[in-house]
Amino acid sequence: MLGLLAAHSVLAAKKADAAKDDLKDVHEKIESLKKELDASTDAHKDAADALKASETAISKAQKKIHEISLKQKQNSVTLTQLKQQSLRINDALSDQQQQLSQQLYQQYLHGNQSYTQLMLENKDPNAIARDLKYFAYIAKARSQLINEMQGNLRKVESLNDETAAKLNEVASLKQKQEEEKKALLQQKQEKAKVVQSLSQKIAAQRSEISKLKRDEKNLSNLVERLAKLAAAQKKKQLAQQKAKAKSAKKASGRPNTTPSNTTQPAPENQTIARNETLPDNDVDGVHFPSLRGKLRLPVRGEVSNRFGAVRSDTGVSWKGLFIRANEGNEVKSIASGRIVFADWMRGFGNLIIVDHGSGYMSLYGNNQALLKNVGEKVSGGDTIAAVGNSGGNESNGLYYELRRNSVPFDPLSWSNVR
Repeated sequence: MLGLLAAHSVLAAKKADAAKDDLKDVHEKIESLKKELDASTDAHKDAADALKASETAISKAQKKIHEISLKQKQNSVTLTQLKQQSLRINDALSDQQQQLSQQLYQQYLHGNQSYTQLMLENKDPNAIARDLKYFAYIAKARSQLINEMQGNLRKVESLNDETAAKLNEVASLKQKQEEEKKALLQQKQEKAKVVQSLSQKIAAQRSEISKLKRDEKNLSNLVERLAKLAAAQKKKQLAQQKAKAKSAKKASGRPNTTPSNTTQPAPENQTIARNETLPDNDVDGVHFPSLRGKLRLPVRGEVSNRFGAVRSDTGVSWKGLFIRANEGNEVKSIASGRIVFADWMRGFGNLIIVDHGSGYMSLYGNNQALLKNVGEKVSGGDTIAAVGNSGGNESNGLYYELRRNSVPFDPLSWSNVR
């Protein structure tokens, strides 16, 4: 029996040594992978910086196009007003032409007499005075009509020139911005391919490191248990048979050392809710804490996660919502407030933040374009951004958070989704 226990002790010691060697190999492999991951992360950072510059430029170009679109709408209103004004002037010209025709006709009926003819005729002096007064009135009215007609014609020509110049200017600017946007979008697609490739490589390396660390932990536990078992068996070699049997039973009944991983990441390709309504200015002027359950989500689309759920890509909890939506869709401010941040930020892409007062803020990330500037006041329902996938995101959509005193809380619990 003593020989059997001694042999068992030696075997346990050998297993412990072998496990230590395996553990050393795992350590070395982890360190090697970490170095590769650091190198990939640096490359990813360079690509992300390039993507930031590209996406920031795209945002500026998109903002210019948005401004041009607003200018076109304003010009459309102006053109309508100019057209109406032109119609009024043309109507006035028509009336003036008719009046002038009547005056000429009246003069014709009077025989087109001159002042000298009236004086030479043997007529009553009172009649001559009346005729002279009538002719003076006609001449003055005719001169006034002609001056007004000439002025109106000049106005029409000026309005036509102004309209043509504005149309040419807007068309030229829009064409230039569309060309710039096309070139920038092509650059963004090329940069995004680099980031996507690096992201996939880094994700695979991180996954392997996580697996190796888990294996390392299991192996460390095994080494520790085997070492304790070998020491205990050596100490009890001279003990009585009952103690030896008890030790052997304890050793043979040790629990399974491989833990099972039961934690499942929350799926992110599901649809939690579908939103079809957008914010408006009905809630303007209402104290923000009173808006719980009355807010609307800032964009039409599908909510793909729950607040607080574990993210499958990083293992951390969601601090907000990701709403899948079409690229270019309008992003609305959920309530009135002031823009306190509008810039590119790592991990969030083109990000815009609205301060609603009382410590409440709303955050909108991954945008294609930011359409408001820091310091601008906004009302509920105002368009503040355009949906995109900036920040290296593979899917188009909006990342949306609500915070109070910098602490995030569940946007769905405050929203009326329908």
